[in-house]
Amino acid sequence: MEAVVSNITEGIVGRLGFEAVREIALFWGVNEELIGLEETILTIKAVLANAEKKQIHSDQVKTWLSRLEDVVCEADDLVDGISTEALRCQVMTSNTHIAKQVCTFFSTSNQLVFRHKMSHKIESLQKKLAVIRDDRQFHLEEHHGEAQAMYNRVVRDTHSFVSEGEVVIGREGDRMKILQLLLDTKSDNENVSVVNIVGHGGLGKTTLARLVFNDEKVEKDFDLKMWVCVSDADFDVGLLVQKIIKSISNNQKVENCEMELLQKSLREKINGKRYLLVLDDLSNEKRKLWLKLKDLLSNGLDGSRVIVTTRSMVVARIAKTTLEPYLLGNLDDDESWSLFKKMAFVEGQEPNNSSIVQIGKEIVKKCKGIPLAIRTIGRMLYSKDRQTEWLSFHKTEFSKISQDDGDILPTLKLSYDCLTSNLKHCFSYCSLFPKDHYINVENLIKLWMAQGFIKASDANQSLEDMGREYFMELYWRSFFQEVEEDEFGNIDYCKMHDLMHDLAVKIPISLSQTANSIRTVLLPSRQREGYALRESLQLCDATFSNFKLLHALDLHDSGLTTLSNSIGKLRHLRYLDLSSTKIKALPNSITKLQNLETLKLSGLGEFKEFPRDMKKLISLRHLEFVGMRDLRHMLSGLGQLTNLQTLSYFVLSKGTNLRHGCGDHVAELKELMPLNSLRDLCILNLRHGITDGTATNLKEKQYLHSLELDWSSSNDRKYLEVTMGSTSSDEYEITLESFQPVLNMKSLQLKGYGGVRLSRWVFSLKKLVRFSLSNYIKCQTLPPLDQFPSLNKLDLYNMPLIEYISDDFFTPSKAASLMPSLEVLYLGDLSNLKGWWRDTVTNGTSESTTMPSSSMFLYFPRLSGSRIEGCPKLKFLPFSPSITRLTLESSTWMPFHRTMMSITTEETSSSSSSSSLTPSSSTQLIASSFSHLVSTLKYLWLCHIDDDLHFLPNWFKSLTSLGSLGFDGCSKLKHLSPIIQHLVSLRELYIIRCNELDMSNAKVISWKACKSLVSLSFISLP
Repeated sequence: MEAVVSNITEGIVGRLGFEAVREIALFWGVNEELIGLEETILTIKAVLANAEKKQIHSDQVKTWLSRLEDVVCEADDLVDGISTEALRCQVMTSNTHIAKQVCTFFSTSNQLVFRHKMSHKIESLQKKLAVIRDDRQFHLEEHHGEAQAMYNRVVRDTHSFVSEGEVVIGREGDRMKILQLLLDTKSDNENVSVVNIVGHGGLGKTTLARLVFNDEKVEKDFDLKMWVCVSDADFDVGLLVQKIIKSISNNQKVENCEMELLQKSLREKINGKRYLLVLDDLSNEKRKLWLKLKDLLSNGLDGSRVIVTTRSMVVARIAKTTLEPYLLGNLDDDESWSLFKKMAFVEGQEPNNSSIVQIGKEIVKKCKGIPLAIRTIGRMLYSKDRQTEWLSFHKTEFSKISQDDGDILPTLKLSYDCLTSNLKHCFSYCSLFPKDHYINVENLIKLWMAQGFIKASDANQSLEDMGREYFMELYWRSFFQEVEEDEFGNIDYCKMHDLMHDLAVKIPISLSQTANSIRTVLLPSRQREGYALRESLQLCDATFSNFKLLHALDLHDSGLTTLSNSIGKLRHLRYLDLSSTKIKALPNSITKLQNLETLKLSGLGEFKEFPRDMKKLISLRHLEFVGMRDLRHMLSGLGQLTNLQTLSYFVLSKGTNLRHGCGDHVAELKELMPLNSLRDLCILNLRHGITDGTATNLKEKQYLHSLELDWSSSNDRKYLEVTMGSTSSDEYEITLESFQPVLNMKSLQLKGYGGVRLSRWVFSLKKLVRFSLSNYIKCQTLPPLDQFPSLNKLDLYNMPLIEYISDDFFTPSKAASLMPSLEVLYLGDLSNLKGWWRDTVTNGTSESTTMPSSSMFLYFPRLSGSRIEGCPKLKFLPFSPSITRLTLESSTWMPFHRTMMSITTEETSSSSSSSSLTPSSSTQLIASSFSHLVSTLKYLWLCHIDDDLHFLPNWFKSLTSLGSLGFDGCSKLKHLSPIIQHLVSLRELYIIRCNELDMSNAKVISWKACKSLVSLSFISLP
């Protein structure tokens, strides 16, 4: 409660300090009244921290805070209105003193009336606040300033930081026992048995289930694995069946299917398979519903298992088959101390000070062996002074907890209590998301900003960067978990533990029940991908007038077709998400939202043009509109939005002079010059004229980390030749040189570039993580890629003159040091590409060298995904110890065949291929150390392979982890047998347009051996 009131009061005081607000107050003659209001709010703000502590145990204080919130919201509405008026003045006046121009908003005849009303309103609010401030029968201590500073801690490496959050201690014995229950089928009386893991919250039931779910023995023993989180209190059989089907085949659309179709689909998918299904966090205590679900799961093979994790023994008894529930116990003292050390001490090292150790062990004992409590308290204590604060915490806050067995919320609440007020706001706000929801971290930070929760520590730090620090602090303290990273190593998705969600829900965001107190309307999709369209939503004018204090409105994926003109009434609005709706246009009134910081319009396929006065949105920081296919130009005035950090792309118009502008309502390239806060920049349609990139002022954009320059996205070479023929290569090169960015760029993409050489500045981008060149048809040589040691992703497409990726000759030393960070490689439509290096030269003559595939492991030690498409002359195939995904399309079969032979030593002696293809003995010796690595491949797709692929070679047997296999347009492929039956992990098999494939003899392939197969597709076969 205090979190919201305190936050609002901070916002009021902050806005009252703005010079523009003071100037308007002076002009309106209400400056003295605003000063009085500010003084009253400051006196209230001083006692809010103490009120927060007392309202937990005092209904009197809670009621007082509720009364206070209503009036503070009124004050916020008034002050935000004045601040908005100041922003409107900035929009309407250019380089002119506001006080001299503000009179344009009010005629002389009504200024006196307006001043009187405004003065009366401020005085009335001040009196209300003063009455509430003084009308209390309890004492509150005053605290001036923030009681706690942002925590100082050692900066950690990203990867170890993530792994620390995944530390599992003391569960090895439990893991082995659960594995035994899963794998031992001797005592089974039913074909499907249930393994119930029972324990109170925070013990690690989900973690234990995940450990066994991913165990190698389970992977090999079960034909099919499914995981479903049942986080809702209501046990909906239809929804559960949908989730189970989606867990098997994510591409299948099941959202609007009738129950009859759902149950039929589920039965077909599990029929004849030994499956493992995890139902995580089950809470249904209605036996009838459970039996209904169990009946749908009954046609699996003998030995199938359902793991149920639950806090309730009643649930376990209802779901019980022949196996007794497994009661997950607490960690013992040694295990608890080991976990605490990793959380509370630097690098997990126990200190030499015995008194600190003793205090720590007493605190751990109070955690009662509950891992989540130990993690959370340990992380909280990490940032506290051991000599003074640990003992104080143990003797005061921790000693007051009367914790029932299994209830760790009071312990978790202690960690929450130690957060700064801003972090408290951020955490409690997450209660708006449903349980088990994948939270997009960037969106979360923008929502926090919209509520005013984020305070920058200095003028040089953006609110977004500070918000990222807030998130990392909460993640590090175990308030978030199950994170996923993007290509730059930043966390982009996360979840909350269900107990943390329970805690957030118990901390009220607001005690007020009035519509005016609502600041967020959030409709989060159940699916992270957001493709399932929710029921159509229409917003009437009354919707906006009833929620006039709204700061965030998220309607994405809602089916909304039109946006009411009344949206302009939401003058407090900071965040608006209309992405993936059916809106075709925005009303002009949206330009009245001078406070708007984030506008999300991605996925509006029929959207054609922005409102003409978009430049009035001077607070806008994030303008997202990915997927607007019909957008032809940008509006003029974009350069006035100097706070912009996100601009999906900048579209240049056809037939315009890009140096000198193109009309009253179409943006010039120079509009980008003042936008120095941009993080990403994509400029489209550079082919429409010779462009002077210096107008964009990229050298001054210190925060820019991603740049895409697009002359043409067309893949048609004839079209590219015609387009590029009208402009000389020199002019292209001059243009590219003019776009020189800052040196700390992480991503560079060039599309349709018509020069011969790349600019020198490209070679200086040493921090590149992603590098993409496409439709670069005049390129003959590439920059030395070993200059980019951090390169994670490399895309090269449609470059017909390239013969070698490196212009140097091959040497072992170069191979050993090349691209150590590369994880994703795409080589597409490189019709003349022969190899990575040029052939070696011996005695002045060129000698063609087929490099041993074992050396490729040295080239790309971290490569996990590779797609080779349209490279018919390629002599060898890049491979890696970490490869999991590989696509080979319109390329020759032999390089791939050689590579696989060299790393499957079992195959090399028995291969039926000609002796000329057999690797040398030295290559076999080196490759033998990599023979197990082929088992990491999980996805293999072979498309339009026309040479020598008549049947599957023996080395296919080594692909023991292969889950998805596809053949498309392999015109000479005749047989899949007998190798296909050895692919024990195969779940998906696609065979498309393989005209000579003989599938007529059913005995040839023993499909029963493919126990894991859940999807089999035959398309366009003879």
